[in-house]
Amino acid sequence: MPVWKRNAPAGATGAAAESGQWDLEVRPRRAVLTSRIVAGLLIVIFGVGGIWLRSGSTGVNFRTADQIAMIGIGLVLAAGVLMLTRPRVRAGARGVSVRNVLGDNEFGWEYIRGVSFPDRKSWARLELVDDDYVPMLAIRSNDKEYAARAMDRLRELGGKYATTAPRSEQD
Repeated sequence: MPVWKRNAPAGATGAAAESGQWDLEVRPRRAVLTSRIVAGLLIVIFGVGGIWLRSGSTGVNFRTADQIAMIGIGLVLAAGVLMLTRPRVRAGARGVSVRNVLGDNEFGWEYIRGVSFPDRKSWARLELVDDDYVPMLAIRSNDKEYAARAMDRLRELGGKYATTAPRSEQD
């Protein structure tokens, strides 16, 4: 039987998804802001560096292709940093969907034991019945109260849906 703590207020944070099938959608806040700032800085730095690449006389003969490559490197690095804005956790009657930097996984309530936020860890994790876990990068410790409300709401939904989910014979 899943173990869920039921101490969440009824109006906890989390916007419903556009399709209406999710009761909770959580995205990181501070990590997204930081990633956007860093990506912007990378574009500016590599763009300026690419433009100024041919302005000095260092004895090296830089060409237009080198300038374009320098700017392109900045764009690729910025795109890599922006991948950190992808994490999302959704929860609803179907289960929990966890999207981290790469990939998207959905878990039915019958496979979920609970959620936890281990000490000295940067993000929460979804505890599965086979003693495995999935990190949830969308619920980060640096979001403080927002992360706490998201965890409470996720626990509330677990208490609501996990008891009504059909259990498999192996559990």
